[in-house]
Amino acid sequence: MSVDEVDAVYYLIAARLCVSLLMCMKRRAEGTSSDYVDVSFNDAAALLRDMIEINPLAMQNRLRAACQLPEISADSQNQMIGKRAEILGRNLSVSYKKPITIVRGAMQYLLDDAGETYLDCVNNVCHVGHAHPRIVRAMTRQMATLNTNTRYLHNSILQYAERLSATMPESLSVCFFVNSGSEANDLALRMARSFTDRRKIAVLDGAYHGHTHSIIELSPYKYEGRGGAGQVESTVKLDMPDTFRGRYRSAHQNPAAAYVADIERYLHRVAETNEKPAAFFAESLLGCGGQIIPPEGYLKEAFALMRSHGVVSVADEVQVGFGRVGSHFWGCDKHDALRVFVTLGKPIGNVHPLAAVVTTPEIADAFANGMEYFNTFGGNPVSCTIGLTVLDIIEEEGLQEHALEVGRYLKEQLSEIIHRLIGDICGAGLFLGVELVRDMETLEPATVEAATIKNMLRNERILISTDGPCENVLKIKPPIVFSRKNADQLLSALNRAFQAL
Repeated sequence: MSVDEVDAVYYLIAARLCVSLLMCMKRRAEGTSSDYVDVSFNDAAALLRDMIEINPLAMQNRLRAACQLPEISADSQNQMIGKRAEILGRNLSVSYKKPITIVRGAMQYLLDDAGETYLDCVNNVCHVGHAHPRIVRAMTRQMATLNTNTRYLHNSILQYAERLSATMPESLSVCFFVNSGSEANDLALRMARSFTDRRKIAVLDGAYHGHTHSIIELSPYKYEGRGGAGQVESTVKLDMPDTFRGRYRSAHQNPAAAYVADIERYLHRVAETNEKPAAFFAESLLGCGGQIIPPEGYLKEAFALMRSHGVVSVADEVQVGFGRVGSHFWGCDKHDALRVFVTLGKPIGNVHPLAAVVTTPEIADAFANGMEYFNTFGGNPVSCTIGLTVLDIIEEEGLQEHALEVGRYLKEQLSEIIHRLIGDICGAGLFLGVELVRDMETLEPATVEAATIKNMLRNERILISTDGPCENVLKIKPPIVFSRKNADQLLSALNRAFQAL
């Protein structure tokens, strides 16, 4: 056999299984099926699902070895790392002590150039799965037909805006499309300042809202971190509503009310000096803050309090929207919190550069002050077609319900792991965190241990990350096609890692 013939075997097996399934489905539709035709249907479907986990390079090399043909060699990582240092910014980091050269993605798996398959437990951007075939197909068809800007009329932007706003409270009915979550938050900031004619912005400690200059100033996670320039005068930092290590903890009789009371005292104080903020930016679940869920009632009451003082509330759903929390489509709805802005990004386009700001007609009208708003790529037909397809997939494949079921199981099982380092299990749905501490009294963060576990799991071909202000939270936010079987893989690996420490 030639090299080309050997390398085609993996794909020919998959194609043959697909043909078998299609033939069976056709005969069922025609009413001409039989036990003989149906006998292999379930096995063929199961095998196709299993093949997603197999790196084609691994099978190709195994077959090449059997046929005494030269195997496919991996690229030199040292050369790639050297080239990155030479031609890319030096502050562009690489995950894991032993880097991975990824060449393909397949749903909840990433495939490297050495034939290994990795279970992806951290890429929330590929919300419905890496290289989801429906998204690839929709994007390719639209790209081959038309891609232009919003100065021309096209239906896809109207269809998408209607579908997107229909998932939100009725008051949120006007959409602005951009290219990233950072840009969405930047636009919301601009609109809020325009609407209120004020400059100050309130944010939560530990927050991260994006990487533009204006938004770094609203991100304590960045401006107080390594290389940060510190807090600017126009930013007001409020306490993170963290009931594990914050000012008011779970033992407090009502931590939500206590945190909101602090905000109320601040608002009364600045009301006398006429320095009320224009807006209050808040993630519905704090990602870089450590996968934190605000205590029940906090976000609802905080937004209502801000509204009573003329401060507009911006719900940052860039990390957790689109059904990830399971119980609700939007994280903010989990808190029953009324907001006037929602900013979206990351999962909205399943890795395609798409983002949005959704707001009220009143704010949108105030923003239409004579200066045209135009975004060259925002709302183009390809982006909107992909956005519509993401919504279709979530609905038709029942992925919100799936995130609820698998996330609940995973969180319950994480709570069963007993180890001295585990301080808290936080998050909701498939947006979870495991906070590691060295001492439950002092809450000294186990930062080194968290990094060690992350790298131990990487060596078992399971990818997680660390986050939180102290980098001591194991971050779990996989594509929401992540299965119960995948959860068990992760749990087994975590158990082994904790036992080895």
